[in-house]
Amino acid sequence: MTAATSAGAASSAEPPHADLTPGDLVGTWRLESYLTVGPDGATAEGPLGPAPAGLLLYGADHRMSVSMMRTDDAEPGAEPRAGTRFMGYAGGWRLAGRQVVHTVAVSSHSYLLGTRQVRDCVLDDEVLTLTGSARTADGVRRGVLTWRRADGEPR
Repeated sequence: MTAATSAGAASSAEPPHADLTPGDLVGTWRLESYLTVGPDGATAEGPLGPAPAGLLLYGADHRMSVSMMRTDDAEPGAEPRAGTRFMGYAGGWRLAGRQVVHTVAVSSHSYLLGTRQVRDCVLDDEVLTLTGSARTADGVRRGVLTWRRADGEPR
């Protein structure tokens, strides 16, 4: 690909980091992956294991809900694994530039009640990546959640 072709291709498509509108997020999203990035940049599976399942719903009325669960021990007779098995919360949402802010009204974790959960937000066609940060004893840890628009959802 020549430099001229590269420049032309880049200008004809909207970059994935462009500011979003609320309409871009409205709908249902399915969780594809949940990874943790440590202070040293190392990537590991998130708290819901290697194959989490989840739904994220953004309403046009600015209400939202997210439910996520561990699936690697979901087979009948499987031994439950230690750690988190389910995470979820619901409340309001709004966009602030390239971030989405969730205001938590109910949650499976009481420490989230009444908080604002701020996520960096990148939409690349039908894939939504939300990244949040938390300060830990060993530095800042990031959670990177990748969502795909659910089949049949209007855009």
